[in-house]
Amino acid sequence: MPGRLTIDRKKTALVVIDLIKGIVSIPGTPHSTAEVVASAGQLADAFRKHRMPVFLVRVEITPETRLNQESDDQFPRPPELPPDWSDFVPELTPVPGDIVITKRQWGAFYGTDLDLRLRRGCIDSIVLCGISTEFGVESTARFAYEYGYSQVFAEDAMTSRSPGIHSLSCDAVFKRMGKVRKTIEILEALG
Repeated sequence: MPGRLTIDRKKTALVVIDLIKGIVSIPGTPHSTAEVVASAGQLADAFRKHRMPVFLVRVEITPETRLNQESDDQFPRPPELPPDWSDFVPELTPVPGDIVITKRQWGAFYGTDLDLRLRRGCIDSIVLCGISTEFGVESTARFAYEYGYSQVFAEDAMTSRSPGIHSLSCDAVFKRMGKVRKTIEILEALG
C-alpha cells in the first residue's frame, strides 16, 4: 500500500503532455481521452489556485521537423495535418501564467527549455499526466528521473492505446521513478 502523498507547493509543478486536439481525437484506454482531459483539467485548476506552475506541453509536427528514423512499426504519417492539430483542447487552453512548451518528439525535455524553466523556478518535483502513457509521458518521465526530479504520476489522467501497455508503464516503470496516484489523491495532497 502506497504511503501518504505530500506535495511541496513551493517546489512542485504540473506538467501536462500532449492534450491537444490531434492526439485527444485518438481513442484511449483504460481511461477515455475525455476522462484524461477532465482529470488533467482538475489538476491544472488546483495548481493555478495555489499559484503553482502549470506547464502545458504540445507536440508540433511538420514534414521538416518530424523524426524520420526507420522502424518496424511506424506511426501512420498523413500528408498534412489539420491546422488546429497542435492546439490545446478547450479544457486546457493556457491561461496567463501557464508555460507552453513545444516539442518535436515524444519527450518534453529534449530540444526544449523545460528543464531550464523548472530549475529557474526552483522546482524539483513534478506531477506528470497526459497522452500517451508509453510515449510522451514515459519519455518525459525517463528524462525527469535522470535529471533528478521527484515525480508523481496521475494514473487516471493519462491513457494509452492498450490497457496492458498503460499498466506496464504505470506498474513496472513509473513506480520505480516516483509515486503513482489517482487524481483525487493528488488533489487531496494539494489541500
